[in-house]
Amino acid sequence: MTQAANGSSTPAGWYPDPSEPRQMRWWDGFQWTPHLAPATAQFMPLQRVLISNATPVYNPFIWAMLILPLLSLGLLLTWQPNFHYFTTRQGATTFDPTSIYTPGYFMLQISGFLTWALCVLCAYFDYQRLARSGVIRPFHWAWCFLSPTVYIIGRTVIVRKVAPGRGMAPIWAMIGTIVLSFIVVGIWTATLMSSLYSQVGYSVNA
Repeated sequence: MTQAANGSSTPAGWYPDPSEPRQMRWWDGFQWTPHLAPATAQFMPLQRVLISNATPVYNPFIWAMLILPLLSLGLLLTWQPNFHYFTTRQGATTFDPTSIYTPGYFMLQISGFLTWALCVLCAYFDYQRLARSGVIRPFHWAWCFLSPTVYIIGRTVIVRKVAPGRGMAPIWAMIGTIVLSFIVVGIWTATLMSSLYSQVGYSVNA
């Protein structure tokens, strides 16, 4: 079974086992898997089958999703905007909002978009890898369009169902990344505000 009658790929699901029609075998959309079930499984499409303890639940794609945001965080640390001020006709010193639009600012925005796009791509390959490893109906990769965090949480829930006791590492790594991000952004913001106040004081005194 490789193609449906209309020429499209056969969708994943329970089908009669070619070697034993009295039982059902799971077709993952690409190939037959070792997962078997009684013939009545055709009426239970929501049934999930536990995977072997030897089947890996992690792969390079899920780890890449967790590392990619750190690259943008590192780029943030290199962006140190130089604020400019101008004096109004009334003699007041006013901040020039266009001074933040530096090459570093645009690089930061572009890197954020590329990070998001690469996370979506990694979610797609992770989804495919889990399906080929025997995970029935993995958490769909398209949820990553909403947020990589949503995908990682949903993925963990499904993996925990088919591999009890495993699959939590990405959640803990994600929590660690979020905590690290808060710390780094907090330090960067404090440094930025200190620089801003210093520039304001210098401009007023000048």
